[in-house]
Amino acid sequence: MHTFLRASLALAVAAALPVFAAGNWSEPQPPIRLYSNSYYVGSAGLSSVLIDSGEGLILLDGTLPKNAPMIEANIRALGFKPTDIKYILNSHAHFDHAGGIAALAKDSGATVVVSPSGAQALRAGHAVADDPQAADADGSFPAVTTPIREIADGETLRLGHAAITAHFTPGHTPGSTTWTWRSCEKQRCVDLVFGDSINAVSTSGFHFLADKTHGDLVPRIRQSIAMLAALPCDILVPVHPDSIGLDRKLARIASGEATSDSLVDTHACRDYAAQFTRVLDQRVAKEKAEAAAKH
Repeated sequence: MHTFLRASLALAVAAALPVFAAGNWSEPQPPIRLYSNSYYVGSAGLSSVLIDSGEGLILLDGTLPKNAPMIEANIRALGFKPTDIKYILNSHAHFDHAGGIAALAKDSGATVVVSPSGAQALRAGHAVADDPQAADADGSFPAVTTPIREIADGETLRLGHAAITAHFTPGHTPGSTTWTWRSCEKQRCVDLVFGDSINAVSTSGFHFLADKTHGDLVPRIRQSIAMLAALPCDILVPVHPDSIGLDRKLARIASGEATSDSLVDTHACRDYAAQFTRVLDQRVAKEKAEAAAKH
C-alpha cells in the first residue's frame, strides 16, 4: 500500500475512535439518582452505580484507586453507609474501572463479584495475559485480597428486592461483563444497563484479527456488541459516561437544568453498539491494510 494511503487510513481510524476525557476521571461528580433505587456515585468521567436492595447495597465498579474515597463520600451523601455494601461488581479489570475495588471491598467488607477471567486479574492486580491491553506498563492496580465470587454468564445475583444479571461481553477484555437490572417506582419499572466497554482498542502490536498467538477475535467482539444492542434498555450507564454524553446529562441534572427523566433513552444501547461497530470496522480495515503492506 502506498504511504499516502496508509496515512489516510490511519487518520480515518483516529477520527472514528471515541475520545475519552481522561482529565475528568477524578473530577468530583455529585451523586445522582438514576431511577428509584439506583444512583450514579462515580466521578465525572468514570461510572460507578449504587443499587439499594432494601437489604444492603450493591456497587458497580470502583473506578481509579484514588477515587475510592470520593465514591464512599457520594454514598454517604445519599444517606447510606459504605459498610452496608454487600456486593461490589466489576465491568472489567483495568485500572480505571477496577482500581478502587480493593480499598472499597476492604472498607465495606463486601464480596467482589466478577467473571472468572476478571477474578484472575483482580487477584493479580493487572490485566490477564490475553487482554488486548496486557502489555500496558501502567495498567496495574491494587490487587483484591478480600473474598471474590465468580459469576457465570447469564447468572442473576439477588439481594433483597434487587436482581442483577451478568452478561459476558468479551472483546475489550476477555472477562468484560455488562450488568442489567430493573428498578421500579410505583407502577413504573425501567430496565437499566451498566454497559461495559465494547471498544476494540489495544496496546501497540496487538491484533484482533488472527495472528501467531491467537485466532480471530473479531467475531467474538461482534457477538458482544450485538448482545448488548439487543438488551432491554431504558437507561444506559456506560463505564465511560462521556462515550454517549451521559456526563453532560448528569451535569445538567446536578445543576437543576434537567431531571432524571432525561436519562431515559430506549435507543441508547443500540446507538452505543452502532458507534463501536464503526470503531471495530475501522480497526479491522487498519489491520488488514497493515498486513497487506507487509506483502
